[in-house]
Amino acid sequence: MGHIVKTAAGTFRANWRDVTDRQKAKTFRTRKQAAAFLAEVESALSKGSYVDPRAGRVRFGEYAARWLLARNVQQTTRARDESIMRNHVLAHWSAVPIGRIDHLAVQQWVAQLGSKLSPATVDKCHNLLSLVLAAAVRDRLIGVNPADGVRLPATRKKDTDDQVVTPEVLAGKILPAIPDRYRALVALAGGTGLRWGECVGLRWDAVDLDTNCVRVIRVAVEVAGTVTAKPFPKSRAGRRTVPLPAVVVGLLTRHRDAYPAGPAGEVFTNSAGGPLRRTLFRSRVWRPALVAAGLLGSVKQLSDSNYRATWKDNNGREVTADHPTRATAVRDVVKSASGGLRFHDLRHSYATWLISQGVPVNDVQAVMGHEQASTTLNRYTHGSDERDSRVRNALADFSLTIEAQEDQK
Repeated sequence: MGHIVKTAAGTFRANWRDVTDRQKAKTFRTRKQAAAFLAEVESALSKGSYVDPRAGRVRFGEYAARWLLARNVQQTTRARDESIMRNHVLAHWSAVPIGRIDHLAVQQWVAQLGSKLSPATVDKCHNLLSLVLAAAVRDRLIGVNPADGVRLPATRKKDTDDQVVTPEVLAGKILPAIPDRYRALVALAGGTGLRWGECVGLRWDAVDLDTNCVRVIRVAVEVAGTVTAKPFPKSRAGRRTVPLPAVVVGLLTRHRDAYPAGPAGEVFTNSAGGPLRRTLFRSRVWRPALVAAGLLGSVKQLSDSNYRATWKDNNGREVTADHPTRATAVRDVVKSASGGLRFHDLRHSYATWLISQGVPVNDVQAVMGHEQASTTLNRYTHGSDERDSRVRNALADFSLTIEAQEDQK
């Protein structure tokens, strides 16, 4: 049981023992204040919700550093979270004692972030802050998580998100614009739905051109510009066998004959024989190919030394700039144009094609490597012309009935 002692200075000291049986004390101006505080402490001790009043003095930055070191996550997740923590979370909260962080302060911080960052990034920032504070609750540094119940900005998709191309556009426009060294890579992504890391991590021992299939058994992981191999895919369902379309088999066969494998038998390498880096591939291969295919801005030759680059900015406004060479004009479009088809959109397109052709959802789920069929339906399938036609045909009788009623009037 706790007790109260009057000090020589005329104040009142509340004394108690914490959950580890260590003596604790706090001084108050009046006996009534000391008694009320002591009652709260004893109630918390009996309920198992006791928090040391001094524990909240730990600064957020110090505790967050320990939390980051203790996390057991994938390398790519760790790198992403450390970047967000450093640039957005610690920049605001590092020096603040954990016990001084309240709900309103977190809500104000989220509102400030929302004025300059995308809703998705704000959500990641808030999630990291909340995870650290939740750990602090479990460690009895604070009683409740002040990040709970914070209202986040709504995440709304833009018309450039999750784009889908038809097989005709991929085969007739995109593939011809891709340099020969990387054409099989793009065809593989579009013809199998493999993720970037699964494509880049693919080795010849997992490719069977006789039975026309590819086994996804490892992936490539890129962190801070360094690409390493991970000997297992994203999830248990990610370990799978995917059938290869005939056109992909042909391109892979030609690629095998034309380009040497990587040091560990990698199918795809850069021009120096090293691993492919996603950011460099995007800027030097993928987006220039979109420009050449007419799918991202345009470059028009006005004279022998004048090329006009045209693109749309983030606000949808058309921008033009003249350049002395086609190469510099293309680079300007690649760097400045908003949106554009992403490499990952080939995966979206692949799933949509399969669903549109009537492939059962569980089969699509298997080749996509999803744990749940709902993921396949909700995330990777999109509308198609065939769907619209089926909907119209289903309502054909309804339309005919309305027309007949109109004729009788």
